[in-house]
Amino acid sequence: MEEQEVAVDLVEDWEVELAVDWEELGVDWEEELELEGIGVNWGTQASQNMQPSTIVQILKDNKIDQIKLFDSDHWSVKFFAGTGIEVMLGIPNNHLAELSNDYDRAKDWVKENVTKHLYDGGVNIKYIAVGNEPFLKAYNGSNLKTTFPALKNVQKALDEAGLGDKIKVTTPQNADVYESGSNAPSAGNFRSDIKENMIQILKFFKENNSPFLVNIYPFLSLYQNPGFPVEFAFFDGGAKPVQDKGISYTNMFDANLDTLIWSLRKIGIPKMKIIVGEIGWPTEGHVKANVKLAKKFYDGFFKKMAMKKGTPLYPGDIEYYLFSLTDENQKSIAPGDFERHWGVFRYDGQPKFPMDFTGQGHDKMPVGAKGVKYLEKQWCAFNSDIKNMSLVPDNLGYACAMADCTALNYGSSCNKLGSIQANISYAFNMYFQMQNQDVEACSFQGLAKIIETNASTLECLFPIALESAGTRLWMQTGPSILAGLLVFLALF
Repeated sequence: MEEQEVAVDLVEDWEVELAVDWEELGVDWEEELELEGIGVNWGTQASQNMQPSTIVQILKDNKIDQIKLFDSDHWSVKFFAGTGIEVMLGIPNNHLAELSNDYDRAKDWVKENVTKHLYDGGVNIKYIAVGNEPFLKAYNGSNLKTTFPALKNVQKALDEAGLGDKIKVTTPQNADVYESGSNAPSAGNFRSDIKENMIQILKFFKENNSPFLVNIYPFLSLYQNPGFPVEFAFFDGGAKPVQDKGISYTNMFDANLDTLIWSLRKIGIPKMKIIVGEIGWPTEGHVKANVKLAKKFYDGFFKKMAMKKGTPLYPGDIEYYLFSLTDENQKSIAPGDFERHWGVFRYDGQPKFPMDFTGQGHDKMPVGAKGVKYLEKQWCAFNSDIKNMSLVPDNLGYACAMADCTALNYGSSCNKLGSIQANISYAFNMYFQMQNQDVEACSFQGLAKIIETNASTLECLFPIALESAGTRLWMQTGPSILAGLLVFLALF
């Protein structure tokens, strides 16, 4: 860890020198280069979460003025009162049915989750996200009958409360709601199985001056399509352009957003405010999910946003929400092991790499969380005195099924620990920490012991659990129940 501290000191020294240079020129660098409208998603599917007050501190210190939530937990939302930060509340998909069937439920929801926060100096609520990617192909149409009625009921309740002009409803959709068979944006159209639903919803948005939120992930295009040209996921012009009706597309983001524009045009909506609800790049869990490529992606994306030129068919400033603020070690890994590592910050609010949110290229480490409270400085490690390894596979498999071993994947930060024992220790420690350092969570049939020596390397962090701000969630392991066992076997 000492090497990391030295690296941070070097960055801080560089920042001081840079500030002096700009000061000599008579320029307030922070003020001149501030970029308005930076938004982030904050998810809480983690074994421990930071205090909402710490989240507010991170946002304010980094001049991030918009946050998108995936629920409307009253205790968390109240911390944004008086901050000026624009808040988008979320309604999970499992609440759509009750809100669509019972208008009184929608009225009660608005009263309890919106109106209560709207007092002088209260929370600046701007949007309500009704559902989250409800039309994903993976959901097999389970939300088709409830999404639009829920939207209407929540908007009606807002109108009745006199809030309809100030707060708008929307529904974040994954980019899979539209498609282009030829890979050319002009061939774009909404999926046939949901087209009527999308027409209903989008016309409703148009009537109510609500924006359309779309989640765009160049990384997923790269992950899901082996033949996808890598450079097309980035913004530095290194990809072979895609030609479409006289327009040359050099990156996936522009092509994807313009595919949406074509899809909207084809249903008779040529103009609509579009917000990018989620965009980002993961840093673990896949060979292409790493800090180097994440930095490359964000550097290009921030530079593009700073130019405020939009896309060929959607020119101008684009409002967006980065995905995401912090890592979430209990997210489902059904889509891929990288799902737990989308954060710009680590689980404890510490930045992963230098960047410049203003897009001017003056990289520095974002301001991390302050005053974070950890549990004791202790770790769970493999007992090296053990000679009989027969119990290891089952215990390692259990640890990784119930905790997060995705950093051990090929190409990830903990993939080169150098010994079988170190890999086993990493898995055991993740389980121990995610169980709030419960002594019984570091047993593994006598294979493990609690130590006070930090096994972290410059590349691989052996984390310490946080003093949690919220209730512990159950793990969502997806199909990788045997992930730990497979990791173990790969070591031989």
